[in-house]
Amino acid sequence: MKIISFDNSKSYSIPDLYLNIGHLLDHFMMLIFAKAAFDAGREFGLSYEEIIVYGTLGVVLFGAAAPLAGWLADKYSRAILITVYPFGLGLGSFLAAFSQSTEMLGLSLGILGFFAAIYHPVGIAMIVKRPGKVGLRLGINGVWGNMGVALAPILTGFLIAYADWRLGFFIPSIICLLFGISQLFAFIEQDETEVKVDNTKKSKSSSALTEGWQTVLFCLSIVTLSGGFIFGSLTFLIPRLFEVNMLQISNDVAITGLLAGLVYAIASFSQIGTGWLVDKIPPKYVLAAMGLGQLIFIYIASQSSDFGLLFIMLAAMIFVFGQVPITDVILVKYVKDSWRGRVLSIKFMVNLSAGASVLPITSLLLKNGYNFSFVLQCLAFISISVIIAGMLLPNKSPTFKVA
Repeated sequence: MKIISFDNSKSYSIPDLYLNIGHLLDHFMMLIFAKAAFDAGREFGLSYEEIIVYGTLGVVLFGAAAPLAGWLADKYSRAILITVYPFGLGLGSFLAAFSQSTEMLGLSLGILGFFAAIYHPVGIAMIVKRPGKVGLRLGINGVWGNMGVALAPILTGFLIAYADWRLGFFIPSIICLLFGISQLFAFIEQDETEVKVDNTKKSKSSSALTEGWQTVLFCLSIVTLSGGFIFGSLTFLIPRLFEVNMLQISNDVAITGLLAGLVYAIASFSQIGTGWLVDKIPPKYVLAAMGLGQLIFIYIASQSSDFGLLFIMLAAMIFVFGQVPITDVILVKYVKDSWRGRVLSIKFMVNLSAGASVLPITSLLLKNGYNFSFVLQCLAFISISVIIAGMLLPNKSPTFKVA
């Protein structure tokens, strides 16, 4: 089989379907602990506020290891990195399932986060290199990723309800292993003429960035920091938020997990809409609109409970998820493919590291008497920066040439 021994003179890729499933697995695996934390804490004799700190290493490495993955992929092979990726996820999840101490659990989640860091700088770079409407392709890929966000609380909730939190890690580890084996057989060798044309284009241009990139990267840095924190906060906290603030609907961990998953699943389709929009109109207006929606609905959610909370949070997540593909589309239009993996990796490092700060900050706030309502109000305030950064972006036509 060709893929077992890569030929450095050739270029390999895999069908979009595998890249999309890989995105689903990435977010799914990283959010198992969000639903399993409470029950794992009970087994180890810790409260929710105390146990979530042990997930910090995983979410930090999820972002911090991205530049290493991007550099290795650009220097050697994206195909090799994306091959290793699902097996690493399976290893981290398997070790978490059999952890006998909180320290071992934290280390296992760290391994999981380290390998999960591979997908975004590598998989997204493989997605955007191909011809077609970049915004729409990223939107579809984003839906798959957010389906992983949606499936995590649903599947984990049911496994906890009818077995235990350890099975919630063990079953996905087997899924990752099977997917990794299947992916090995799916690799395709890219057309040599296409690769040669690519290399010729690279040699003709000494700059990896196009005009106006300084303003763009400054604005996107703000959006990445604030958006990463909001996205990380809501995707991690909503399952527990529903358990606490939906007591009139259900206190069953499986039901609240199902409701959280439905919110994520329905809201994720907004990425197709925003991906289509940024191919039609200047991305700055779409981005600013996403920030405004977050400000309004996250604040209202902080005052809501039961069915009101469910529907308002759904509206909020439509705008949170809808923001995701916009920054990637803008980067693709300003950064050339030869540097795209590295620039995307730095972007994801900032984004996911901001999300990683959610765990210690939330733990600190909850321990000091603040509640989920206060946390949501803080997130609504942070979303103002998304609106400002969006309006500061250059007013470029959506049809200007991809770098």
